[in-house]
Amino acid sequence: MDKEKILEVKDLKVIFHRENEISTAVEDINFWLEQSETLGIVGESGSGKSVTALSLMGLIPYPEGEIMNGSIVYRDSEGSELSLLSLSEKQLQNIRGKEIGMIFQEPMTSLNPVLTCGYQVAETMQWHLKISRKEAKMRTIEWFDEVRLPRPEDMFGSYPHQLSGGQKQRVMIAMAMSCNPRILIADEPTTALDASVQKTILDLMKELQAKHRMSILFITHDLALVSGFADRTLVMYKGKVVEEGRTEQVFNSPKDRYTQGLLMCRPSENKRLKRLPVIEDFLDVSKPLPVPEIESEKENKIRLERIYSQPPILQVRDLETLFPTHYSFFGKADSFVTAIDGVSFDVYPGETLGIVGESGSGKTTLGRSILQLIKSNSGKIVFDGLEIQNLNPKQMRKVRKDLQIIFQDPYSSLNPRLTAGAAIMEAMSSLPQYLKQDERKKRAVELLSMVGLGNEYFERYPHEFSGGQRQRVCIARTLAVHPKLIICDESVSALDVSIQAQILNLLNSLKIEFGFTYIFISHDLSVVRFMADRVIVMQNGVVKTSW
Repeated sequence: MDKEKILEVKDLKVIFHRENEISTAVEDINFWLEQSETLGIVGESGSGKSVTALSLMGLIPYPEGEIMNGSIVYRDSEGSELSLLSLSEKQLQNIRGKEIGMIFQEPMTSLNPVLTCGYQVAETMQWHLKISRKEAKMRTIEWFDEVRLPRPEDMFGSYPHQLSGGQKQRVMIAMAMSCNPRILIADEPTTALDASVQKTILDLMKELQAKHRMSILFITHDLALVSGFADRTLVMYKGKVVEEGRTEQVFNSPKDRYTQGLLMCRPSENKRLKRLPVIEDFLDVSKPLPVPEIESEKENKIRLERIYSQPPILQVRDLETLFPTHYSFFGKADSFVTAIDGVSFDVYPGETLGIVGESGSGKTTLGRSILQLIKSNSGKIVFDGLEIQNLNPKQMRKVRKDLQIIFQDPYSSLNPRLTAGAAIMEAMSSLPQYLKQDERKKRAVELLSMVGLGNEYFERYPHEFSGGQRQRVCIARTLAVHPKLIICDESVSALDVSIQAQILNLLNSLKIEFGFTYIFISHDLSVVRFMADRVIVMQNGVVKTSW
């Protein structure tokens, strides 16, 4: 192994046994990592990125998964070369966390919900560094301060559910960094975080890297994200490396059509495209590269004049929503925080209104207040001529047929005990035109086809779908009740850029076909620019600006 290389992977092959089938997750992967270097690994879900990272940590589940071939050689701080694939579980435990740390994709599922954040970080140091509980606590608070968590002493005693997404990710970084590892594996560490929080996390990782001379293996599905972060980049597709090189070369002059597709799938920040390119447009080598069709100023003007010549379908006036923060001895709320503070706006039929803002700005609370999933404290909401904020539950149920929502996480919004077909049929059970079982089933099959899923998906359960497929099922379920207005609450934020492009194109085509009206909530400004006719920006519960 070269002196500068502290990790080298050769000819790695990983397979998984599923029922009577064997699938190859990673095949003939070769790469190295140098001291103090950042290596980016980019690709869609299923490309083998995370499997590669888990192989380095010895975390491939056996017997479901198995490393069939290859070598992983790590050079420790003393210069000794260790073959990670030949180490025992006990030897690997001494390397995990101490020599190689890992930040997992979803901090909420990686942190133990019944233990405080401080205890979980301190426990890691006690195990690897053999220090006392008192010293571990002191060092944990120091690390919380270093990763810029507010009130480090209070955070030590806080539970994961009491922290925001960005704060939980900082706890994970503190845990991964607490034993000063030589290699940090960051597996999608900023997925679904706001752009501002995302940048803060990346800047923090760079700062810690420079301070501790650490190497970083950065895994993401977003090629644009690594452009200013990684020194070198690998692009993976279906378990293989299809392109590698210096990041600026891969980003500015991609050679492989798949890499070109990943870059083109992302919405442009300064042009409004009629349709986003998708990966499939690039993989057929017999066809020329697609040329995105840009909406002209004249087309945009005609479309907007048609939309705004109608009376609004939704009117929100001086809306205020408060959350209790403290209760008296008798259980009465006596202290509140203002989540929505005097918000007013209109939405017009056929329009897509974009709502952007950081976490905590009130975007989601606003959407749920409109749906009356959260009761507002004052103000007025008029939907389709009906004032809805004072309706009783029975009256509101009738309105919800026309006023629907697509949630951020499709997995948690689908019943794990219902198949995709059953979930869609359940939504139709109250509609008079679909009272018969066979009529509902026929319509459910039609809806699945409409969102790009064939008959074979009807009997599948949520865990058998990919993230993009689950979101399509949620869209089909929403369409089942023929709504007039749909609130899309961060509905593509956690999806791969290629899947995201497919879902955004689907939402736009359905809008044209059925005349839907959308409220599109997101923290991603480029996605909102592609989708929205008009945008309002929220901060601290108020509308700061609009355009």
